[in-house]
Amino acid sequence: MKLLISNGHLIDPAAPENTGMNVLIENGRVAGWLRQSEPTPEDCEVLDASGLLVAPGFIDLHVHLREPGQEHKETIASGCAAAVAGGWTSICPMPNTNPVNDNAAITRYMIEQAEHAGLANVFPIGAITKSSDGTELAEMGEMKAAGAVAVSDDGRPVPNAGIMRRAMQYARDFDLPVIDHCEDKSLSQGGVMHEGRVSLLLGLKGMPALAEDVDVVRDILLAKETGAHIHIAHVSTKGAVEAIRRAKNEHINVTCEVTPHHFTLTDQVVAGHVRTGSDRDWAPSAYDTNTKMAPPLRSEEHLEAVIEGIKDGTIDAIATDHAPHHHDEKALEFDRAPMGITGLETAIGLAFDQLVHRGVISLERLVEMCSTNPARIFKLQGRGALTPGSIADVTLIDPEAEWTFRSADSRSRSRNTPFDGWAFTGRAVATIVSGKIVFRAPMV
Repeated sequence: MKLLISNGHLIDPAAPENTGMNVLIENGRVAGWLRQSEPTPEDCEVLDASGLLVAPGFIDLHVHLREPGQEHKETIASGCAAAVAGGWTSICPMPNTNPVNDNAAITRYMIEQAEHAGLANVFPIGAITKSSDGTELAEMGEMKAAGAVAVSDDGRPVPNAGIMRRAMQYARDFDLPVIDHCEDKSLSQGGVMHEGRVSLLLGLKGMPALAEDVDVVRDILLAKETGAHIHIAHVSTKGAVEAIRRAKNEHINVTCEVTPHHFTLTDQVVAGHVRTGSDRDWAPSAYDTNTKMAPPLRSEEHLEAVIEGIKDGTIDAIATDHAPHHHDEKALEFDRAPMGITGLETAIGLAFDQLVHRGVISLERLVEMCSTNPARIFKLQGRGALTPGSIADVTLIDPEAEWTFRSADSRSRSRNTPFDGWAFTGRAVATIVSGKIVFRAPMV
């Protein structure tokens, strides 16, 4: 089957020329580029992309799919449905399932469930240690052979520097990135939000920025010593951004990601206030558990540092940290509710809202952060580009589409988001995976 994506504005940072090109897809791969003046090939379905951006499929490096073990929150199929509705053609689930994805059997199971769903690609992330308990290394080589693309203990960061050093050495031998949720639990234990003026006023125990900074510096030093690739998850502090910037200048093998909520919201929303200078006509409720996440929403100075890291290229990728929770779990007191929010369906809207339309980054830089760089970081061959021969994963975006996100309409099984009712300009309107159109917004 042939598919021609015609009349769109092609953005592929890996290509020397984008202007005036149509993309021809055949048998799940990009067969070639045709100038828009050339005739349409015979026996070809045509997708008119007039007014749309045509980009290599977006890749989310950090999601939680909850299956196996917590299917009441999310299944692999429902998570993939939310992903393609948000413009993500590939997603990388963390290993904090039940049981933990610390072996090849669970890795294979996750991939098989995604193939059965037939929506987004799923590239599992295996555990660093068995059961993610921080003591005995998991069988990384077996998980990689089964399809794992990286290793992480996710929200249970490896506390022992000696074990983390051995993990990096082991992962380096298998050419696997080590992903760390950087949080020194001895500093943050019991905290439920960012430590600062707002936490003091609300009477909530805080999680200091120092807890993230300390672990980021430790991991960078270990990566320098071992030669391993360390990927810092969901960067949220000024100190972490500065440390990563220095490490990159020293040519240490470090990459990092940022979530949309960390470049959009501050700890002020926990108190029921919008952030300083926001143009949002939006009044959150104080102690709304949908503003509780890890890392926590930080203060304005940290958000500004994150924005600067996005602008200057220190931060490599945008990842959602999609973390679905059942309504009953989030309907507890703030200090008892679990941390995390959904994010697959709002990420592109937030990126346009906060970054592109404000002139913080260009469209090309957005594609780099959501596609080109994620493919490079996890070595996803044939993805992150639309050059001939590439796998035909494509995200089509209408940068001027005005729409409102309604959590009740979400394709996820969970509704825990602070962005319910937000109006956006810019969204994914069609998602193509291996040459198959798996999602179309109603207007397309």
